[in-house]
Amino acid sequence: MVINTNTTAQVAATNLQHSQSMLAKSLARLSSGSKIVEPSDDAAGQAVSSRLDSTIDRTAAARSNVGNAISFIQTQDGYMKKIGKALNRMSELTIMAQDVTKTDADRILYNSEFRTLGEYVTEASGKSFNGVPLFSATALSVTTDGDGSAFSMNGIDLTAAEYTTATGSTIDSVANSQTALTNVNAAITKLSEDRATIGAYQARLTHTADQLAVTRENLMAASSRIKDVDMAEESTEYAKQNILVQSGTAMLAQANVLPQSVLRLLQN
Repeated sequence: MVINTNTTAQVAATNLQHSQSMLAKSLARLSSGSKIVEPSDDAAGQAVSSRLDSTIDRTAAARSNVGNAISFIQTQDGYMKKIGKALNRMSELTIMAQDVTKTDADRILYNSEFRTLGEYVTEASGKSFNGVPLFSATALSVTTDGDGSAFSMNGIDLTAAEYTTATGSTIDSVANSQTALTNVNAAITKLSEDRATIGAYQARLTHTADQLAVTRENLMAASSRIKDVDMAEESTEYAKQNILVQSGTAMLAQANVLPQSVLRLLQN
């Protein structure tokens, strides 16, 4: 029996240190909710989850872009719906101006309303959404995923010939009313086509937004499986390490007492 080197105490101390380290790590996991407290816990998992988290953030940003594009389209359609009503009224006025029981003085009154509605359509062509023109021949490119893919939407141009010809018409005579009717009908047809176009864009972007939401959910689930701690399992591990620390502390105390038995030999 030796007293200079207490091997039993050293082994107990080493085991206790390991148990304390595991207990601290378990406590950190439970308090943070993450099983990767340090990169060394799962180096590959840390790298994969970091990439997934970045993709999740970019996907959320893309979904925001798509949502804003949908709002842009809805604003466009709101104006176009009112423009449609204005054009319908203008076409009605062209027919009323062709009434043989009306005088040119009456037609001048009809023409005043017709021109006012035309000015409304012209004014609407200059409206914008957050500084971006609502009605322009320029196409808009909408980012549709986290990789930067884009969907191009052709611009709706209210300065197209069909619109400007209709709004530039007059109904101050029967002949002009007949011409204006043709022009306004052409504008109504063009408006119907444009509304159908943006309706298709909205449907496309709505599906894209739904798909991005599902993609983000799946990516979050994948990232969670890598880095999120299983609270039930980790609670069991914490209890285990806590018991080992307590028992290791007790055994280390016993191991430090063992050399005192040498005193009995000396007493004899």
